[in-house]
Amino acid sequence: MNLVSNHASVAAPIIITGGGQRLGLAAALALHSEATPVVITYRNNTDNLAQLQAHGVQTLHADLSTTAAVLDFANTLKEQYGALRAIIHNASEWLSESHSDGTDPDMIFDKMMHIHAKVPYLINSQLSQLLKNFAESSKNSTADIIHMTDFIVEKGSKKHIAYAASKAALHNLTLSFSAQLAPLIKVNAIAPALLMFNEQDSDEYKAKALKKSLLQVAPGEQEGVKAIRYLLDSDYITGRTLAIDGGRNLV
Repeated sequence: MNLVSNHASVAAPIIITGGGQRLGLAAALALHSEATPVVITYRNNTDNLAQLQAHGVQTLHADLSTTAAVLDFANTLKEQYGALRAIIHNASEWLSESHSDGTDPDMIFDKMMHIHAKVPYLINSQLSQLLKNFAESSKNSTADIIHMTDFIVEKGSKKHIAYAASKAALHNLTLSFSAQLAPLIKVNAIAPALLMFNEQDSDEYKAKALKKSLLQVAPGEQEGVKAIRYLLDSDYITGRTLAIDGGRNLV
């Protein structure tokens, strides 16, 4: 496991899993400062690592696809830091039962539950003491855990059944960990719907997707960054899910 830093710091960092692209990348660039450094994990995507490292963000290669890898990641952070400001669970996969590629449904379910439920469960359990260390050393301050869930938790999905179930499990972990870790650590979730499109998305798909919300816009990754900042800055929110879905639940 390789931790790369241009500006080593003893300050308590924010950890962002899956921070090499899209929302994770935007959050890392927005939240990093000398006072509160950011450490991101990445798996395969390395296109943005130079940009992150030039900005001062620490980049940690971590596959997180096995229990051993998750524990290794946690131990690396324990060796590097005595306290953590926050953990943002952004690492995710998107597998569908509707794909006719012969993928074993058992494998799909296990992979979705692992990355979206087991990984946050283990990381929270392993690193909660570092979060408590930050809160105890900071006057009138708390540490934070933020789970990235999905609007799909409320309605399920015909095409992404295991994905929806695993995000629902993560929603429930938000409730349990918020009760367990209070009052020193706030634990909340962010449930986005469509924030941004992929480069390969067709105009037809985009038009259809935009009509699924009241506001009919794809606001971009900065909308997610705003939600993260709001939860980090709050003194009185825990055990809650912040929906950023443009009113999609009412369509």
